Amino acid sequence: MVRHATIWTQGPLGVLEDADLLVEKGKVAAVGRNLKAPSGAVEIDGSGKHVSPGIIDAHSHIAVSGGVNEATHAVTSEVRIGDVLDPTDIIIYRQLAGGTTTAMVLHGSANPIGGQSQIVKLRWGADADGLKFKRAPETIKFALGENVKQSNWGDNFTTRYPQTRMGVEQIDLDSLLAAQAYGAALNAGHAADGGPLRRDLRLEALWEVLQGKRLVQIHSYRQDEILGFIRIAQQFHIVPTFQHVLEGYKVADAIARLGAGASTFSDWWAYKFEVRDAIPYNGALMTRQGVTVSFNSDDDEMGRRLNTEAAKSVKYGGLSDTEALALVTINPARQLHIDKYVGSLEPGKDADFVIWNAPPLSTLAVPQQTWVDGRKYFDRADDLAERANVERERAALIAAALPERVKALAQDGDKKDKAGAAAPQPREEDLLRRYAARRPIYHDDEPVNGCTDAESH
Repeated sequence: MVRHATIWTQGPLGVLEDADLLVEKGKVAAVGRNLKAPSGAVEIDGSGKHVSPGIIDAHSHIAVSGGVNEATHAVTSEVRIGDVLDPTDIIIYRQLAGGTTTAMVLHGSANPIGGQSQIVKLRWGADADGLKFKRAPETIKFALGENVKQSNWGDNFTTRYPQTRMGVEQIDLDSLLAAQAYGAALNAGHAADGGPLRRDLRLEALWEVLQGKRLVQIHSYRQDEILGFIRIAQQFHIVPTFQHVLEGYKVADAIARLGAGASTFSDWWAYKFEVRDAIPYNGALMTRQGVTVSFNSDDDEMGRRLNTEAAKSVKYGGLSDTEALALVTINPARQLHIDKYVGSLEPGKDADFVIWNAPPLSTLAVPQQTWVDGRKYFDRADDLAERANVERERAALIAAALPERVKALAQDGDKKDKAGAAAPQPREEDLLRRYAARRPIYHDDEPVNGCTDAESH
């Protein structure tokens, strides 16, 4: 039970002040004022604090072992990010420290049709299978533009088809038509020639797209290619989410008519040629046209501060605070078809929530605790205490190792000084004192040994 907090439900109840959040068996049991806690409940004083749903990152590449791209073919729909999850990636913990609880880990954008993606919950300490959000639908990565036609890969990558935007559109069309024929053969129980049907994992994944069983997430930038894929989506009755979609504001009406989502950046632009028309008002303008919009990270570090990325939409476009927070909570949940489980604090939903020291959109907001499925996975007070323990252990190890290192340095100096008269050697305690003093603060209060080559000699 969290008591007396300001609760951003991101649901019909809106923002509740001096309210309580009751969690039972990993689910939100109740949200309101003056709730009665069951006997033996753990109670947290939320006075002066804010509680929000856990942040959902709709475009992430964390926790992947061995790279996110299978770039050898134009179509690699048979490969699966879920097979190469790395539960030991420290970024999982760091993003929990920023309030992120759910992420869609995508295949890269090296192919017009890439691999199958994996929606995960950031259950730090679980194994790879334990990270998987198993109630979430299956997804797959498509991509358009510079990356897939290899225009930014260098002169050694000019032979893989397609090399133009028109080729990208045609390979998408051809692949989906092939999947359609494969599905017909599956239903018939035999190949078109009447012979036995060989299982094709590549076409099987695309057949799932055509059946509505697998969601398409499509990397895109320019309005022309966005409109081109909208025509394909209409032909095959696909409702995708456009990723990046930095010119989405130009064609927001067409995206809205399709019912597609748009997962974009807050204010990225000018990092490559095809994004030259990007503007920071993109998210707000698409929102006003009725598009379900989310802000994502596509970046390990940015996934730790998506709350302040969302806040930029208040400045650039005038979204309300709750509309802005929706960009990283309920909206990405809707895009991923997991809004019945996460994205808002409503009875029956998963107890994924963050306790902040300030309003979540504030640049001063720091998560104090992050909970997933009713279990605490990050606690700032515990983290700070553990840092102190680690620092004490590091200091003890350095103290134990330093005398031997100093002796080794002195012996090395003797060997290099053979030609001349032996210089007087300082006492061991003087060496210890001198080298101990040469350990400046380097990063996050981490002391490192620092000395010049001459001093080392």
